[in-house]
Amino acid sequence: MKRIIALLLMLTLLSPICCQAEAQISDYTLDRVVLLSRHSIRSPMSGSGSVLNEITPHEWFAWTSKPSELSLRGAILETMMGQYFRLWLENEGFFPENYQPEDGAVRFYANAKQRTQATARYFSAGLLPVAQVPVEMHAAYDTMDDTFNPVLHFVTDEYTRDAISQIAEAGGADGLKGLHAKERDALSLLIEVTDMEKSDAYMSGKFGDLMSDEMEIVLEAGKEPAMVGALRRGTSVADALILQYYEEPDALKAAFGHALSDEDWRLIHSIADTYSEALFGAPILAVNLANPLLREIRSELTAEGRRFSYLCGHDSNLCSVLASLGVEEYLLPDAVEQRTPVGSKVVFERWLDKDGEAWYRVSLIYQNTRQLRQMEQLTLENPPSVYPLRFKGVNQTDLGMISEADLLKLFDDAIAAYDELTEVYLMDDAA
Repeated sequence: MKRIIALLLMLTLLSPICCQAEAQISDYTLDRVVLLSRHSIRSPMSGSGSVLNEITPHEWFAWTSKPSELSLRGAILETMMGQYFRLWLENEGFFPENYQPEDGAVRFYANAKQRTQATARYFSAGLLPVAQVPVEMHAAYDTMDDTFNPVLHFVTDEYTRDAISQIAEAGGADGLKGLHAKERDALSLLIEVTDMEKSDAYMSGKFGDLMSDEMEIVLEAGKEPAMVGALRRGTSVADALILQYYEEPDALKAAFGHALSDEDWRLIHSIADTYSEALFGAPILAVNLANPLLREIRSELTAEGRRFSYLCGHDSNLCSVLASLGVEEYLLPDAVEQRTPVGSKVVFERWLDKDGEAWYRVSLIYQNTRQLRQMEQLTLENPPSVYPLRFKGVNQTDLGMISEADLLKLFDDAIAAYDELTEVYLMDDAA
Protein backbone atom coordinates (compact mmCIF):
# COMPACT_ATOMS: atom_id res chain seq x y z
CA MET A 1 0.00 0.00 0.00
CA LYS A 2 2.82 2.41 0.88
CA ARG A 3 4.40 1.79 -2.55
CA ILE A 4 1.09 2.54 -4.29
CA ILE A 5 0.63 5.77 -2.32
CA ALA A 6 4.20 6.80 -3.12
CA LEU A 7 3.64 6.11 -6.82
CA LEU A 8 0.41 8.13 -6.86
CA LEU A 9 2.17 10.99 -5.12
CA MET A 10 4.98 10.89 -7.67
CA LEU A 11 2.53 10.99 -10.58
CA THR A 12 0.69 13.89 -8.95
CA LEU A 13 3.94 15.81 -8.66
CA LEU A 14 5.01 15.06 -12.21
CA SER A 15 1.72 15.84 -13.95
CA PRO A 16 1.93 19.65 -13.66
CA ILE A 17 5.46 19.54 -15.07
CA CYS A 18 4.29 17.52 -18.09
CA CYS A 19 1.34 19.82 -18.64
CA GLN A 20 3.59 22.85 -18.28
CA ALA A 21 6.00 21.47 -20.91
CA GLU A 22 3.12 20.88 -23.35
CA ALA A 23 1.87 24.41 -22.70
CA GLN A 24 5.33 25.83 -23.30
CA ILE A 25 5.84 24.02 -26.63
CA SER A 26 2.44 25.25 -27.75
CA ASP A 27 3.90 28.75 -27.57
CA TYR A 28 6.18 27.84 -30.49
CA THR A 29 5.43 27.15 -34.17
CA LEU A 30 7.23 24.40 -36.07
CA ASP A 31 8.88 26.05 -39.07
CA ARG A 32 11.34 23.60 -40.64
CA VAL A 33 12.49 19.97 -40.26
CA VAL A 34 15.79 18.52 -41.50
CA LEU A 35 16.52 14.79 -41.14
CA LEU A 36 19.78 12.90 -41.51
CA SER A 37 18.71 9.26 -41.68
CA ARG A 38 20.49 5.95 -41.59
CA HIS A 39 19.05 3.37 -43.99
CA SER A 40 16.67 0.81 -42.51
CA ILE A 41 17.27 -2.95 -42.10
CA ARG A 42 19.42 -4.51 -44.80
CA SER A 43 20.89 -7.94 -45.48
CA PRO A 44 24.49 -8.56 -44.34
CA MET A 45 27.21 -7.01 -46.46
CA SER A 46 28.51 -10.40 -47.65
CA GLY A 47 26.48 -13.28 -49.07
CA SER A 48 26.80 -16.93 -49.97
CA GLY A 49 30.33 -18.21 -50.41
CA SER A 50 31.73 -15.63 -48.01
CA VAL A 51 33.60 -16.33 -44.80
CA LEU A 52 30.45 -15.23 -42.94
CA ASN A 53 28.71 -18.40 -44.08
CA GLU A 54 31.69 -20.53 -43.10
CA ILE A 55 32.23 -19.10 -39.62
CA THR A 56 29.31 -20.92 -38.01
CA PRO A 57 27.96 -24.46 -38.42
CA HIS A 58 24.44 -22.97 -38.30
CA GLU A 59 22.28 -21.71 -41.14
CA TRP A 60 21.69 -17.97 -41.28
CA PHE A 61 18.26 -16.42 -41.77
CA ALA A 62 16.92 -16.61 -45.33
CA TRP A 63 17.48 -12.96 -46.18
CA THR A 64 14.79 -11.29 -48.31
CA SER A 65 17.23 -9.20 -50.34
CA LYS A 66 20.65 -9.43 -51.92
CA PRO A 67 23.73 -8.68 -49.78
CA SER A 68 23.79 -5.09 -48.47
CA GLU A 69 20.35 -4.24 -49.91
CA LEU A 70 17.27 -3.08 -48.02
CA SER A 71 15.22 -6.02 -46.77
CA LEU A 72 11.45 -6.41 -47.02
CA ARG A 73 11.18 -5.71 -43.29
CA GLY A 74 13.32 -2.62 -43.70
CA ALA A 75 11.01 -1.35 -46.44
CA ILE A 76 7.90 -1.82 -44.29
CA LEU A 77 9.51 -0.26 -41.21
CA GLU A 78 10.67 2.81 -43.12
CA THR A 79 7.21 3.29 -44.61
CA MET A 80 5.83 3.14 -41.07
CA MET A 81 8.35 5.74 -39.95
CA GLY A 82 7.30 8.02 -42.81
CA GLN A 83 3.65 7.54 -41.83
CA TYR A 84 4.47 8.50 -38.24
CA PHE A 85 6.20 11.71 -39.35
CA ARG A 86 3.14 12.49 -41.49
CA LEU A 87 0.86 12.09 -38.44
CA TRP A 88 3.16 14.23 -36.30
CA LEU A 89 3.57 17.00 -38.87
CA GLU A 90 -0.16 17.10 -39.64
CA ASN A 91 -0.91 17.21 -35.92
CA GLU A 92 1.45 20.20 -35.61
CA GLY A 93 -0.29 21.95 -38.48
CA PHE A 94 3.00 21.85 -40.36
CA PHE A 95 1.58 19.83 -43.30
CA PRO A 96 -2.06 19.77 -44.42
CA GLU A 97 -3.61 16.34 -44.92
CA ASN A 98 -2.49 14.66 -48.16
CA TYR A 99 0.06 17.43 -48.66
CA GLN A 100 1.36 17.97 -52.17
CA PRO A 101 4.36 20.25 -51.72
CA GLU A 102 5.07 23.23 -53.87
CA ASP A 103 8.36 23.36 -55.79
CA GLY A 104 11.38 23.39 -53.50
CA ALA A 105 9.44 23.00 -50.24
CA VAL A 106 10.44 19.37 -49.75
CA ARG A 107 13.75 17.72 -50.65
CA PHE A 108 14.78 14.05 -50.62
CA TYR A 109 18.43 13.24 -51.27
CA ALA A 110 20.11 9.87 -50.67
CA ASN A 111 23.39 8.15 -51.30
CA ALA A 112 23.37 6.15 -54.53
CA LYS A 113 23.52 2.73 -52.85
CA GLN A 114 20.40 0.58 -53.17
CA ARG A 115 19.67 0.52 -49.43
CA THR A 116 19.78 4.31 -49.07
CA GLN A 117 17.82 5.13 -52.22
CA ALA A 118 15.17 2.54 -51.33
CA THR A 119 14.95 3.76 -47.72
CA ALA A 120 14.32 7.32 -48.91
CA ARG A 121 11.63 6.19 -51.34
CA TYR A 122 9.77 4.12 -48.74
CA PHE A 123 9.93 6.96 -46.20
CA SER A 124 8.57 9.38 -48.80
CA ALA A 125 5.71 6.98 -49.58
CA GLY A 126 4.71 7.02 -45.91
CA LEU A 127 5.19 10.77 -45.47
CA LEU A 128 3.61 11.99 -48.71
CA PRO A 129 1.48 9.11 -50.02
CA VAL A 130 -0.27 11.09 -52.79
CA ALA A 131 2.66 13.25 -53.91
CA GLN A 132 5.25 12.53 -56.58
CA VAL A 133 8.49 13.05 -54.66
CA PRO A 134 11.77 12.55 -56.55
CA VAL A 135 14.73 11.18 -54.59
CA GLU A 136 17.92 12.87 -55.75
CA MET A 137 20.86 10.65 -56.69
CA HIS A 138 24.08 12.49 -57.52
CA ALA A 139 26.29 9.53 -58.43
CA ALA A 140 26.03 6.41 -60.57
CA TYR A 141 23.64 3.87 -59.07
CA ASP A 142 25.18 1.59 -56.43
CA THR A 143 28.29 3.75 -56.06
CA MET A 144 29.19 6.13 -53.24
CA ASP A 145 28.12 9.76 -53.61
CA ASP A 146 30.90 12.13 -52.51
CA THR A 147 28.53 13.86 -50.06
CA PHE A 148 27.86 10.62 -48.17
CA ASN A 149 31.16 8.85 -48.77
CA PRO A 150 33.04 8.80 -45.41
CA VAL A 151 36.50 8.96 -46.91
CA LEU A 152 39.55 10.86 -45.74
CA HIS A 153 40.01 13.92 -47.91
CA PHE A 154 43.68 14.27 -46.99
CA VAL A 155 46.23 12.19 -45.10
CA THR A 156 49.83 12.91 -44.11
CA ASP A 157 52.25 10.95 -41.96
CA GLU A 158 51.87 13.40 -39.08
CA TYR A 159 48.09 13.38 -39.36
CA THR A 160 48.11 9.58 -39.31
CA ARG A 161 50.22 9.52 -36.15
CA ASP A 162 47.96 12.04 -34.39
CA ALA A 163 44.76 10.31 -35.53
CA ILE A 164 45.91 6.88 -34.34
CA SER A 165 46.98 8.43 -31.06
CA GLN A 166 43.50 9.93 -30.62
CA ILE A 167 41.85 6.58 -31.43
CA ALA A 168 44.14 4.84 -28.94
CA GLU A 169 43.06 7.23 -26.16
CA ALA A 170 39.68 5.46 -26.09
CA GLY A 171 41.53 2.28 -25.11
CA GLY A 172 43.03 3.85 -22.00
CA ALA A 173 46.52 3.01 -20.83
CA ASP A 174 46.67 -0.01 -23.16
CA GLY A 175 45.95 2.08 -26.25
CA LEU A 176 44.65 0.16 -29.26
CA LYS A 177 44.92 -3.12 -27.37
CA GLY A 178 42.66 -1.55 -24.76
CA LEU A 179 39.89 -1.24 -27.35
CA HIS A 180 40.05 -4.98 -27.88
CA ALA A 181 40.25 -5.65 -24.13
CA LYS A 182 37.07 -3.61 -23.63
CA GLU A 183 35.23 -5.98 -25.97
CA ARG A 184 36.64 -9.31 -24.79
CA ASP A 185 33.43 -10.32 -23.03
CA ALA A 186 31.40 -9.37 -26.08
CA LEU A 187 33.70 -11.27 -28.43
CA SER A 188 33.60 -14.30 -26.15
CA LEU A 189 29.78 -14.21 -26.17
CA LEU A 190 29.77 -13.87 -29.97
CA ILE A 191 31.97 -16.96 -30.29
CA GLU A 192 29.65 -18.88 -27.97
CA VAL A 193 26.39 -17.84 -29.66
CA THR A 194 27.59 -18.64 -33.20
CA ASP A 195 29.40 -21.82 -32.07
CA MET A 196 32.24 -20.34 -34.06
CA GLU A 197 34.89 -22.64 -32.66
CA LYS A 198 33.08 -25.61 -34.24
CA SER A 199 33.27 -24.14 -37.74
CA ASP A 200 35.86 -25.20 -40.31
CA ALA A 201 36.84 -21.58 -41.01
CA TYR A 202 37.70 -21.00 -37.36
CA MET A 203 39.42 -24.34 -36.70
CA SER A 204 41.54 -24.00 -39.84
CA GLY A 205 42.64 -20.50 -38.89
CA LYS A 206 41.08 -19.01 -42.03
CA PHE A 207 39.05 -16.54 -39.98
CA GLY A 208 41.64 -15.81 -37.33
CA ASP A 209 41.38 -15.71 -33.55
CA LEU A 210 38.87 -13.16 -32.22
CA MET A 211 40.49 -13.26 -28.80
CA SER A 212 43.81 -12.08 -30.20
CA ASP A 213 44.35 -8.36 -29.60
CA GLU A 214 46.31 -7.63 -32.76
CA MET A 215 45.03 -4.49 -34.44
CA GLU A 216 46.13 -2.07 -37.13
CA ILE A 217 44.56 1.22 -38.20
CA VAL A 218 44.99 2.07 -41.88
CA LEU A 219 44.43 5.64 -43.06
CA GLU A 220 44.69 6.48 -46.77
CA ALA A 221 43.53 9.56 -48.66
CA GLY A 222 40.38 8.92 -50.69
CA LYS A 223 39.44 5.85 -48.65
CA GLU A 224 37.44 5.08 -45.53
CA PRO A 225 39.48 4.59 -42.36
CA ALA A 226 40.12 0.88 -42.00
CA MET A 227 40.88 -1.50 -39.19
CA VAL A 228 42.66 -4.82 -39.54
CA GLY A 229 42.35 -7.43 -36.82
CA ALA A 230 39.99 -9.28 -34.52
CA LEU A 231 37.71 -6.32 -33.77
CA ARG A 232 37.01 -5.79 -37.46
CA ARG A 233 36.26 -9.47 -38.04
CA GLY A 234 34.07 -9.60 -34.97
CA THR A 235 32.12 -6.58 -36.19
CA SER A 236 31.15 -8.30 -39.44
CA VAL A 237 29.74 -11.31 -37.57
CA ALA A 238 28.06 -9.23 -34.86
CA ASP A 239 26.41 -7.10 -37.56
CA ALA A 240 24.94 -10.16 -39.27
CA LEU A 241 23.75 -11.64 -35.98
CA ILE A 242 21.97 -8.43 -34.94
CA LEU A 243 20.30 -8.19 -38.35
CA GLN A 244 19.16 -11.79 -37.93
CA TYR A 245 17.67 -10.86 -34.53
CA TYR A 246 15.64 -8.09 -36.15
CA GLU A 247 14.41 -10.37 -38.95
CA GLU A 248 13.81 -13.70 -37.19
CA PRO A 249 10.59 -13.68 -35.07
CA ASP A 250 11.84 -16.55 -32.88
CA ALA A 251 14.45 -14.97 -30.59
CA LEU A 252 15.87 -18.39 -29.65
CA LYS A 253 16.31 -19.29 -33.31
CA ALA A 254 17.83 -15.87 -34.01
CA ALA A 255 20.54 -16.67 -31.46
CA PHE A 256 21.16 -20.16 -32.89
CA GLY A 257 19.41 -21.82 -29.94
CA HIS A 258 20.94 -19.67 -27.20
CA ALA A 259 18.72 -17.79 -24.75
CA LEU A 260 19.96 -14.21 -24.76
CA SER A 261 18.80 -11.27 -22.69
CA ASP A 262 18.39 -7.73 -24.01
CA GLU A 263 21.69 -6.91 -22.31
CA ASP A 264 23.37 -9.82 -24.12
CA TRP A 265 22.24 -8.47 -27.49
CA ARG A 266 23.51 -4.99 -26.57
CA LEU A 267 26.82 -6.50 -25.49
CA ILE A 268 27.22 -8.24 -28.84
CA HIS A 269 26.52 -5.05 -30.74
CA SER A 270 28.99 -3.10 -28.60
CA ILE A 271 31.70 -4.69 -30.78
CA ALA A 272 30.38 -2.78 -33.79
CA ASP A 273 29.93 0.39 -31.73
CA THR A 274 33.55 0.34 -30.58
CA TYR A 275 34.69 -0.27 -34.15
CA SER A 276 32.57 2.59 -35.56
CA GLU A 277 33.46 5.07 -32.83
CA ALA A 278 37.17 4.35 -33.35
CA LEU A 279 37.11 4.93 -37.10
CA PHE A 280 34.37 7.55 -37.52
CA GLY A 281 33.94 9.15 -34.09
CA ALA A 282 37.44 10.34 -33.24
CA PRO A 283 37.19 14.14 -33.65
CA ILE A 284 40.32 14.49 -35.78
CA LEU A 285 38.88 11.91 -38.20
CA ALA A 286 35.23 12.98 -37.99
CA VAL A 287 35.72 16.52 -39.30
CA ASN A 288 37.80 15.15 -42.18
CA LEU A 289 35.24 12.47 -43.10
CA ALA A 290 32.03 14.48 -42.63
CA ASN A 291 33.00 17.81 -44.23
CA PRO A 292 30.90 17.52 -47.43
CA LEU A 293 27.86 16.25 -45.51
CA LEU A 294 28.17 18.95 -42.86
CA ARG A 295 28.10 21.54 -45.62
CA GLU A 296 25.04 19.90 -47.18
CA ILE A 297 23.10 19.84 -43.90
CA ARG A 298 24.16 23.41 -43.12
CA SER A 299 22.77 24.46 -46.49
CA GLU A 300 19.45 22.69 -45.85
CA LEU A 301 19.05 24.42 -42.50
CA THR A 302 18.93 27.79 -44.27
CA ALA A 303 17.67 26.92 -47.78
CA GLU A 304 15.14 29.54 -48.90
CA GLY A 305 11.62 28.13 -49.26
CA ARG A 306 12.57 24.73 -47.84
CA ARG A 307 10.27 23.23 -45.20
CA PHE A 308 11.31 19.58 -45.00
CA SER A 309 14.61 17.90 -45.93
CA TYR A 310 15.45 14.19 -45.81
CA LEU A 311 19.05 13.09 -46.34
CA CYS A 312 19.76 9.35 -46.23
CA GLY A 313 23.13 7.76 -45.65
CA HIS A 314 24.80 5.33 -43.29
CA ASP A 315 25.72 4.84 -39.62
CA SER A 316 29.19 6.19 -40.42
CA ASN A 317 27.55 9.43 -41.60
CA LEU A 318 25.54 9.88 -38.40
CA CYS A 319 28.54 8.98 -36.26
CA SER A 320 30.96 11.39 -37.95
CA VAL A 321 28.46 14.27 -38.17
CA LEU A 322 27.50 14.05 -34.49
CA ALA A 323 31.14 13.73 -33.42
CA SER A 324 32.06 16.76 -35.55
CA LEU A 325 29.33 18.82 -33.90
CA GLY A 326 30.57 17.86 -30.42
CA VAL A 327 27.60 15.79 -29.25
CA GLU A 328 27.74 14.83 -25.58
CA GLU A 329 28.19 11.13 -24.75
CA TYR A 330 24.97 9.11 -24.88
CA LEU A 331 23.60 5.58 -24.93
CA LEU A 332 20.12 5.09 -26.35
CA PRO A 333 17.56 3.24 -24.19
CA ASP A 334 15.43 0.36 -25.49
CA ALA A 335 17.84 -0.28 -28.34
CA VAL A 336 20.31 -3.02 -29.22
CA GLU A 337 22.30 -0.47 -31.23
CA GLN A 338 22.81 2.30 -28.69
CA ARG A 339 24.57 4.87 -30.87
CA THR A 340 23.11 5.03 -34.40
CA PRO A 341 20.41 2.33 -34.69
CA VAL A 342 19.28 1.03 -38.04
CA GLY A 343 16.72 3.42 -39.52
CA SER A 344 17.52 6.13 -36.94
CA LYS A 345 17.27 9.81 -37.78
CA VAL A 346 19.09 12.86 -36.46
CA VAL A 347 16.24 15.38 -36.53
CA PHE A 348 16.77 19.14 -36.54
CA GLU A 349 13.46 20.85 -35.71
CA ARG A 350 13.30 24.63 -36.21
CA TRP A 351 10.71 26.35 -34.00
CA LEU A 352 9.70 30.01 -33.94
CA ASP A 353 8.68 31.68 -30.69
CA LYS A 354 6.06 34.41 -30.40
CA ASP A 355 8.67 37.04 -31.23
CA GLY A 356 9.74 35.22 -34.40
CA GLU A 357 13.06 34.10 -32.92
CA ALA A 358 14.26 30.70 -34.15
CA TRP A 359 15.17 27.78 -31.89
CA TYR A 360 16.16 24.19 -32.61
CA ARG A 361 15.45 20.88 -30.97
CA VAL A 362 17.93 18.19 -32.04
CA SER A 363 17.16 14.56 -31.29
CA LEU A 364 17.70 10.99 -32.40
CA ILE A 365 14.42 9.35 -33.41
CA TYR A 366 14.45 5.60 -33.82
CA GLN A 367 12.26 2.50 -33.62
CA ASN A 368 13.03 0.63 -30.43
CA THR A 369 13.91 -3.06 -30.47
CA ARG A 370 10.34 -4.20 -29.85
CA GLN A 371 9.02 -2.01 -32.65
CA LEU A 372 11.66 -3.32 -35.05
CA ARG A 373 11.12 -6.97 -34.24
CA GLN A 374 7.33 -6.85 -34.05
CA MET A 375 6.87 -4.28 -36.83
CA GLU A 376 4.54 -2.29 -34.62
CA GLN A 377 2.44 0.40 -36.21
CA LEU A 378 3.71 3.83 -35.20
CA THR A 379 1.09 6.34 -34.08
CA LEU A 380 0.94 9.44 -31.93
CA GLU A 381 0.00 7.08 -29.08
CA ASN A 382 2.77 4.59 -29.94
CA PRO A 383 5.55 6.82 -31.27
CA PRO A 384 9.14 5.83 -32.02
CA SER A 385 11.72 6.59 -29.33
CA VAL A 386 12.92 10.20 -29.16
CA TYR A 387 16.26 10.92 -27.50
CA PRO A 388 17.21 14.61 -27.07
CA LEU A 389 20.83 15.33 -27.98
CA ARG A 390 23.06 17.80 -26.16
CA PHE A 391 26.20 19.47 -27.47
CA LYS A 392 29.31 20.39 -25.56
CA GLY A 393 29.46 24.02 -24.50
CA VAL A 394 25.98 24.90 -25.80
CA ASN A 395 23.20 26.17 -23.53
CA GLN A 396 19.75 24.63 -23.88
CA THR A 397 16.36 25.77 -22.63
CA ASP A 398 14.10 23.74 -20.35
CA LEU A 399 12.49 22.38 -23.52
CA GLY A 400 15.86 21.19 -24.79
CA MET A 401 16.09 23.94 -27.40
CA ILE A 402 19.20 25.74 -28.56
CA SER A 403 19.26 29.03 -30.41
CA GLU A 404 19.56 28.96 -34.18
CA ALA A 405 22.73 31.03 -33.88
CA ASP A 406 24.30 28.41 -31.60
CA LEU A 407 23.35 25.53 -33.90
CA LEU A 408 24.68 27.22 -37.02
CA LYS A 409 27.86 28.08 -35.14
CA LEU A 410 28.32 24.37 -34.35
CA PHE A 411 28.20 23.64 -38.07
CA ASP A 412 30.40 26.57 -39.02
CA ASP A 413 33.00 25.61 -36.42
CA ALA A 414 33.02 21.97 -37.57
CA ILE A 415 33.42 23.02 -41.20
CA ALA A 416 36.16 25.48 -40.27
CA ALA A 417 37.90 22.76 -38.22
CA TYR A 418 38.49 20.81 -41.45
CA ASP A 419 40.06 23.85 -43.09
CA GLU A 420 42.26 24.35 -40.03
CA LEU A 421 43.38 20.70 -40.17
CA THR A 422 44.42 21.05 -43.80
CA GLU A 423 46.39 24.19 -42.98
CA VAL A 424 48.18 22.54 -40.07
CA TYR A 425 48.99 19.21 -41.65
CA LEU A 426 49.32 20.01 -45.34
CA MET A 427 51.43 23.11 -44.75
CA ASP A 428 53.64 21.21 -42.32
CA ASP A 429 53.93 18.38 -44.82
CA ALA A 430 54.85 20.78 -47.61
CA ALA A 431 57.47 22.44 -45.39
